[in-house]
Amino acid sequence: MTLRHLLLVALLLTSCNYYNNSDKKYGSPKGYNLTEPTRFHVRQSMQEISGIVLAPDEHHIMAINDEQGRIFSIDVANKTAYPNWKFHKSGDYEDLATDGKNWIVLKSNGHLYHVTGLFSDSTISETYKLPMEGKKEFESLYYDARNDGMIMVCKQCAEDKGKDYNTAYRFDMKTWEFDTVPFYRINIVDIERLSGEDINLFKPSAAAIHPFEKRLYILSAVNKMLVIADLDGKVQEAYNLKHTLFRQPEGISFAANGDMYISNESADESSANILKFKYNQRAQ
Repeated sequence: MTLRHLLLVALLLTSCNYYNNSDKKYGSPKGYNLTEPTRFHVRQSMQEISGIVLAPDEHHIMAINDEQGRIFSIDVANKTAYPNWKFHKSGDYEDLATDGKNWIVLKSNGHLYHVTGLFSDSTISETYKLPMEGKKEFESLYYDARNDGMIMVCKQCAEDKGKDYNTAYRFDMKTWEFDTVPFYRINIVDIERLSGEDINLFKPSAAAIHPFEKRLYILSAVNKMLVIADLDGKVQEAYNLKHTLFRQPEGISFAANGDMYISNESADESSANILKFKYNQRAQ
């Protein structure tokens, strides 16, 4: 770790609640304690849970299971079978998002699926292909009400190769078309500066907008990080995540009261789960 990084970590220690594990520093954003979740285990059918959205009634979590073209409804309080609706054939599905009316599923190649007839026997989808050349891999999708757009952030794209950023693209929910230019870029150097880690590549696995802060929370399963940015992708905070708790964080969603839900795929012989972190608004 460079002297610059050491000085930055020391500065962070004065403003955030940090705890130590070997030479890494682990902290929590204001309003949360990332060491004390409520843990919900999910059924065997959802061990590859790859994206979540808290349902409007906040009693169920809508989820995508990687490799299945189905949307599941998870009742975390009961261990009953999960109702599910098939929208497309099997594939590498990574996330889902809603604008409150429309449900959109993200495939790893950047294709978006507009799912209609959800919760019925006539669920179908229409595909929208990202017009971008070269290799592309995505795992994160969220809705930005400011511009009525679905935003997807590159996990690994040819356009970003050798660059110090991750590019985000916007799908316009009014025109049902992708923008012709990138929406924003996330600066990896800022993440390194704030986390005190040399990460080289940043690989987002999920993202969601906080209901009160109106900031973007970005997970990375590969980097074991939670990054917070403004809605234009400017990085403001970065936290290392403890591997014993966050085995493979692939989904994130918020309740209306600010409670944060993070889902983990099964990994390292541990089963998949959903972690709930209570939000203390008074801590802000």
